[in-house]
This record gives sequence, C-alpha cells and structure tokens, in this order.
Amino acid sequence: MNFLKLIRYQNLLLIAFMQLVFRYGFLKLQNIPLALTDWHYALLILSTILIAAAGYVINDIFDQNTDNENKPNKVIVGKSISETKAYNLYVALNVSGVAIGFYLSNVIQKPSFAVIFILIASTLYLYATSLKQLPLLGNIVVALLLSFSVVIIGVFDLYPVIDSENQLLMANLFSILLDYAIFAFIINFIREIVKDLEDINGDSSQGMKTLAIILGTNKASKLIFALGLFPIVLLLNYVNNYFVTNNLLIASIYAFLFVLAPLIYFNIKIWTAKTKNDFKALSLLLKWILLFGILSIVIITLNIKYNA
Repeated sequence: MNFLKLIRYQNLLLIAFMQLVFRYGFLKLQNIPLALTDWHYALLILSTILIAAAGYVINDIFDQNTDNENKPNKVIVGKSISETKAYNLYVALNVSGVAIGFYLSNVIQKPSFAVIFILIASTLYLYATSLKQLPLLGNIVVALLLSFSVVIIGVFDLYPVIDSENQLLMANLFSILLDYAIFAFIINFIREIVKDLEDINGDSSQGMKTLAIILGTNKASKLIFALGLFPIVLLLNYVNNYFVTNNLLIASIYAFLFVLAPLIYFNIKIWTAKTKNDFKALSLLLKWILLFGILSIVIITLNIKYNA
C-alpha cells in the first residue's frame, strides 16, 4: 500500500484511463487505420505510467523536508520506504518505461521517437531537483507533461499511418487530440498553482520561491480567478462553434453541466478561498473537471454517430 501511495496510483489510473478513452472511445470509432495493435497500445500506456510513477518517486525523494511539514501523515520516503529503496525503485521504473518506449519506437519503424521517452524522464528529474522551485516554470512543466500524454497517442497511433489519401482526416483527428491536450494543460496548470497555495507554509519554510509564496495567498487566489476565466471563455466559444452549430445537443448539455458549470463554481470559490482545506477541495474539483472533460470525447463521438 505504501508503494501505491508513493507512485500516486490514483493519478496514474487517471492517465491510463484518459489514454484508454481516447483510443477506444474516439479513435477506434473512426474508420481509420491505427499504427499500434491493442497489445502495443497497452504497452504505450504502461510506458507512460511507469515514467510518470518514476517522476512521483523522485519528487518525493527531494521533497522529504517540505512533505514533513505540509503533510506529515502522508510522508513515505524516509519512513515507510528508505531513501535507498526509493532511488532503486526510481531507476527501475524509468529504465522499464524508456525500454518499452524504445521497443514501441521500433515497432512503428520510428526509432528516433525513443528520444521522447528519455526527454520526458529527464524533464521529470529536472523538475524534482530544480525546476519545481522556480515560479511558474515548474507549474508549466508539470502541466505540459500531462498534456503530452494525450499528444503521444497521436504521435504513435496516427502519425505512422498517415498517407496522401487520409492526410486531411488524420490532421483533423490530430487537431482534436491537440484541443484536449490544451484543455488538460490549462486545467492542470491552474491546479498546480492551487496546490502551491495548499502547500505554501511548508514550501516557504524550505526557502522555495513558488508563485504562491511570491504573491501571497490573496493575490495568488485572484490570479487563479483571472486564469480560470480563460478556459471558461474558450469552452463557451468551443461549444458554440462546434457543438451548437452542428446540432450536438447532448454534447452541449454535457459540456455545460459537467465541465463549464464546475469551472464557474471553481472560479467563484477561489475568490474567497483562504485555508489549506479550501485549496485542497478546489484542487480535487479541478481533477474531476479534467476527468469529465476527457470523457466528453466519448459523448461527442456518440452524439455525432447517432445524429447521422
């Protein structure tokens, strides 16, 4: 159980679920060829979550002091699991994830794509050791890495089978994946700042310079409010231009009820949020918004299918 907590199994399940939804709730329902077999796609998911798990482990190794103050009851490295074992686990997870990535790159006859997995693993290490302490940059890196778990689906499953006949269709499908990657980036970027507010006391005592520490709780909350308006406006425009215009009633209702309404609620609550518990609850809300946002691809796909 300590091992599962260390690798943040709930977050890993969310990533795996997200990749399964895009493959089997979207791409498989299109009349297109895919580069990966079901087995190879399962390996792509496994590689993604192994490298992500390694990122969580190395992050906990370097965050022992701040975690002891921010969440003393949840500290694992140095207590339940020794630092040496944690390092060994980190290496094993990374090596396994990158090795699978190398294998898949050769399966799709794009061996150079193996560099992607090495870069992701390296970036997660840099984040844990230095980037995390830099205002905004650390938040951007984490958000980008999550969004790339969507983009990598297109890179490995669509790009290798593009030809002159299906180029336009594949470009449109890739564009949809990019739209969701941008959505995941924005929501997770905001969530990372909320988490910094949640951990402001421990981070401050360790000399870190997160945006929350530099601005203070009140100003940072107001900044998050301003940032929260951005996805609301984008989604309203997206729903109007693509769902309403194409008579996708079910998709429109779903988007308003399960994505836009919670986002508006989040923005209202962040304005007055003050305590650690307030920010913890709002961070969890953003995770649910991300989940329901990802699930919308299934609703949209089925709505289009049955409208036709």
